Amino acid sequence: MATPVKQPPAADRVYTHVKQGVLDRRYEGGALLTEGELADAVGVSRTPVREALLRLEVEGLIRLYPKKGALVLPVSAQEIADVVETRLLVEEHAARKAVPAPPSLLERLAELLEKQKAQAAAGDFAAAAVSDRCFHAEIVRSGGNEILSRLYDQLRDRQLRMGVAVMHSHPDRIAKTLAEHEEILRALSAGDAEAAVGVVHRHVSWFSHLARGEVR
Repeated sequence: MATPVKQPPAADRVYTHVKQGVLDRRYEGGALLTEGELADAVGVSRTPVREALLRLEVEGLIRLYPKKGALVLPVSAQEIADVVETRLLVEEHAARKAVPAPPSLLERLAELLEKQKAQAAAGDFAAAAVSDRCFHAEIVRSGGNEILSRLYDQLRDRQLRMGVAVMHSHPDRIAKTLAEHEEILRALSAGDAEAAVGVVHRHVSWFSHLARGEVR
């Protein structure tokens, strides 16, 4: 007899459902989510919904309003600026340190780039944003600094959310992103650390122009 698949705890299921909805923009910034709607959507009682929402509030994705529900917090200009500043510090250092790049890193980056191209062509922006984030994370991890890798991983959810938002509001940016990833890969393959750092700087800095409203 087949062993029944054990379901994750109810609060974890709600947490995953809401978080994924916020990250892939099914729940837009400014949307108000009620406990009753979420309980119905996941098929649980309201108690685990409250527990999950408290966790998401701590992570800065929502704000709870007693007796009203949970407001999905929009991505602020300050948050984008903070993420960009941290990414530049970590990623420029990582790009420099990645040279000379081991063949295993170059193969993995090429694989992620092809995957992202296919996802973008299919219009799957949420999946393309994940591949985008993985591309950069591979370069950071290649340096072997566990503390830097953990710091970078803490930005993951914010990066995914910003990435999906940008792909929806600036569809022309997808082609530029893919082209810049190709440039980064070429520079690392050629062993040109300064060229790789230059592309990373231009690639990541674009988000700060977006935050200041300079991108149309």
